[in-house]
Amino acid sequence: MTRRTYLAFVLLLSVGLLVFGLGTASSPVRGASASYAPVTGSVSGPTVLSAGGSAHYTINGTGGPAYAPNGTRVGNVTYYITLAASNLTGVSVTPAQDGLVGVNDTTLLTVGPYVETVTMTVMISSVYDGQNVSTNLTYNVAVVQPYVVRATLVNVANTTVLAFPVVITLDGQRVGSVLVASLTPGDQYNLSFSYATTGLSPGYHTFSISLAAQHGLVVFANGAESYSQTFYVTGPAPNYTLWYVLGVVAFVGVLFILMARVGARRRGAVRR
Repeated sequence: MTRRTYLAFVLLLSVGLLVFGLGTASSPVRGASASYAPVTGSVSGPTVLSAGGSAHYTINGTGGPAYAPNGTRVGNVTYYITLAASNLTGVSVTPAQDGLVGVNDTTLLTVGPYVETVTMTVMISSVYDGQNVSTNLTYNVAVVQPYVVRATLVNVANTTVLAFPVVITLDGQRVGSVLVASLTPGDQYNLSFSYATTGLSPGYHTFSISLAAQHGLVVFANGAESYSQTFYVTGPAPNYTLWYVLGVVAFVGVLFILMARVGARRRGAVRR
């Protein structure tokens, strides 16, 4: 093979490799301009907590460069939580930062003894291949002084009663439950339940507890199997502003009428 023939052969081989894609092997890489779904997220959990209480919250996050166009997770999604309140004494969240397992994770919010609003600001960050895209969420939790129901339970049986739940109802609707620990014969259990709410309608309301499921085993301290506690919620203070305005308008109207009559009398006197 002559030198000229050899060079021609190499040139044709190179062109063939380029045409048929047989060049250096490499996997496709998403550049900074690659398309991906926007970063989205959510926070779910109680919006009202008793002062000094705590609750778990679910953090959700997805999208961004951490997810390939086909929805496959290829990077990391992490949440970062900061807290704001008029008084942060006793307020904390654990963990305040964590990588999402799948698309969800949970964190524990503990509030202090003060009636206030605690705001959680949650940043969801999606990271992959040098790209970092994030979004911010806010979630407000009202901290209130709760209604508290207390009762004493007694094991009157000659056998140990295993742990059991006690359902609490308010005006006939279930609002929570308390898990009572195992009771040996003669043991007592001081039940306490806190109900957090931003307000009840004016009027009478009743909390009720029933031990019918433990018939013959556990009773309240007075020997009964049911217990209720009724209380009264006063309405908001009356707003007299409208009555004040109407009173002023009526007063001005009376003055106008009196002045009109006096003026008419005077004009009549002049004519005479």
